[in-house]
Amino acid sequence: MSLFQSFGFLQLLRIEKPVLRVLIWIRTLGTLASITLMVYYFGYPLTVEDQFEVIKSQNSLMGIFVLSFVIRWLYAQFERNFLQTSSLETLLLGLWCAEGLWEMLGSSWFAENAQSHSELLPYAWFVHTLAIGLAGQELIRLSNSVVTVRLKPAMTLLVSFLILIGIGTGLLMLPQMSNIPGHLPFADALFTSVSATCVTGLSTIDIGTVLTFKGQCVLLALIQLGGIGILTFATFFALFLKKGVGISHQAMIKDFMSEENLFDAKKLLGQIIFYSIFLELGGASLIYLSWPLESPMYFNSADKAFHSIFHAVSAFNNAGFTLYKLGLAEPFLHHATLMRILIALLIILGGLGFPVLRDLFGLRQIQARLNAPWKKWKLSTRISIWTAVVLLLIGTIGFMLLEQRPGGTLTHHIGFLAWVDAFFASTAARTAGFNTLDVMAFSIPTCFLIIFLMFIGGGSGSTAGGIKTSTFTILVLAVWSTIRNKRQLELGGRSIPFDLLHKAYTIFFFAATYIFGCSFVLAILEPEIPILDLVFEEVSAFCTVGLSRGPTMEMGQVGRAILMLSMYVGRVGTLTLAFALASKNENLAYTYPKAHVLIG
Repeated sequence: MSLFQSFGFLQLLRIEKPVLRVLIWIRTLGTLASITLMVYYFGYPLTVEDQFEVIKSQNSLMGIFVLSFVIRWLYAQFERNFLQTSSLETLLLGLWCAEGLWEMLGSSWFAENAQSHSELLPYAWFVHTLAIGLAGQELIRLSNSVVTVRLKPAMTLLVSFLILIGIGTGLLMLPQMSNIPGHLPFADALFTSVSATCVTGLSTIDIGTVLTFKGQCVLLALIQLGGIGILTFATFFALFLKKGVGISHQAMIKDFMSEENLFDAKKLLGQIIFYSIFLELGGASLIYLSWPLESPMYFNSADKAFHSIFHAVSAFNNAGFTLYKLGLAEPFLHHATLMRILIALLIILGGLGFPVLRDLFGLRQIQARLNAPWKKWKLSTRISIWTAVVLLLIGTIGFMLLEQRPGGTLTHHIGFLAWVDAFFASTAARTAGFNTLDVMAFSIPTCFLIIFLMFIGGGSGSTAGGIKTSTFTILVLAVWSTIRNKRQLELGGRSIPFDLLHKAYTIFFFAATYIFGCSFVLAILEPEIPILDLVFEEVSAFCTVGLSRGPTMEMGQVGRAILMLSMYVGRVGTLTLAFALASKNENLAYTYPKAHVLIG
């Protein structure tokens, strides 16, 4: 029984739906206004007076949210249940009301006569943090309407990434985001946004010097959203929001995430966020302790913490962005062996895939293996791990053999450090794009080895790019079975369905054809750049790796546009294709006669 009903306000109850509908529009407009104020506050150079006016306006918008909350609470059928389901909103608005009451009593820690930005900053962060939380709540609530729009999952994915790229471009062009007079040029902002959202790492600017601290924070947010956003989308429909999804969507989620049932796919969403935050914070903490004494930020705890977090997030999401002009090949990092190992481990964990991480480190899975030691990992987990191990060994040994020859980049590296650099190069080449060696100094055979590793990429359901290790494994298995004249594919005591083989062939053909076509066009547009460098850059873009031999800086706008399209297609195109292939095909009640076609 609602509070209105208990007092008999039947007339007010009759207009409940129109009132709530109006409140939705008011909250939506308030959210947009609040976001606009935050962008204006952090994106433009303002005087203290202007900043104070922005904060007062933000406080006024808070009042609108409080009024909306009270009206919705009065109309709620079960007031206690309403407060439970709106716990975060209740907490945020409660903090704002408490601070307002504290200020009315004359005990506020905020002085209206603040004379400097530093004096105003604590209260500004308090207000804007509450505003960000409320805006996030409203955006989540608005996202429930997505299920009412009859868009295919693949189309929703494409549009969501375009929106994220557009927002990132706009933010990076704000005056306070870069050290360039005026603002960052649109072409550079767009390229950087695409590269960060698609977790690639290619760049047309020096991130560490061109972008300010605020700009680097925006870049970090794009990397994080682009890295896990593509995976949380896969489980987005499994949460049903509030209205549910169709059986076909549920089947696609279960198939793509390699889960045994939809319930497991739903739980994976929370675990994706948990693993990401836990591993990134844990990695950042260890990296913080591993900076060498020669580092410029060694004696500045705040800078060292930010650099640690930035590189941990970039590594786990396989983005490859660094804050240094020479990447991790900077002279002050020459002997940072422990840091290289930590970053390499983060790259590997991010590239295995979240379903694999859960199978390895999930409490229930560990407990099940302790109770039944003979129980094996899932076949997809075994494929991801063993393929990664084999490729890491091939890459490490290959780098040692090719680059320790006279004139190679490892010539002056001896002992354990040489093996660490070779291992790091092998790890980064598959998807991350970090470098501790001069990529432009690599020999031609080494470049071919890197192209091979980049093309394969990381595991399915991961932040990595490429055609994925599972696709590569199934293709190799098919070749081996054909050579042995076997009629079925077998691996780990299991039979591999031929529809999975057909999907693997399709993904391989799609990737190879796209890379060949773009390389052909780039060779026409940029005839002065060596063809090997163009192919290397195109594979790096499409497979979202980020390693570069320099052509990105030398290309014209059309060539850069092709690379941006390649990053976008490589990031969302293969997943879109996977969703399309996961759709249930129409079963035909007839078959044509078999035909014999000459092969080879």
